[in-house]
Amino acid sequence: MRLLTLFAALALILDQGSKFYVLKALDLATRGWVEVFPPYLNFQMAWNRGINFGLFGGDGNATRWILIALAVVISVWVVIWVRKAQSGPLAMIGAGLLVGGALGNVVDRVIHGAVVDFLNMSCCGIQNPYSFNVADVFVFAGAIGLVLFADSHKTP
Repeated sequence: MRLLTLFAALALILDQGSKFYVLKALDLATRGWVEVFPPYLNFQMAWNRGINFGLFGGDGNATRWILIALAVVISVWVVIWVRKAQSGPLAMIGAGLLVGGALGNVVDRVIHGAVVDFLNMSCCGIQNPYSFNVADVFVFAGAIGLVLFADSHKTP
């Protein structure tokens, strides 16, 4: 459980730190766009009120609180699952990344009413219109880690 807690805290701190930087130091909410390593990486401000790619992103407060509750329930379920399964260290790290990333987006929804998305990657003449954030990277990496390293069954 220590690994899970450590990596969840690390993911949450890195995510919230990156968002603080782009919102406060870069004032990305006002500027809208900052070239970082064009065309591959740019900061492009997006307030995501929904899930991936803004799906179910109605402006209603109900959607916001449903998504907060869903993220918290899934995070609790993941913690209970890996603990009950007595998962190994790599699964615990994956669970920690997933939980920390999910909670990073929960913090955004509570504070800002929407998730702060700002990473935009494009390549090879294709302009990607979507942005994501560090928490999304951790959720994705954590989910892959759980798929690869969580024990699907234990032998007695």
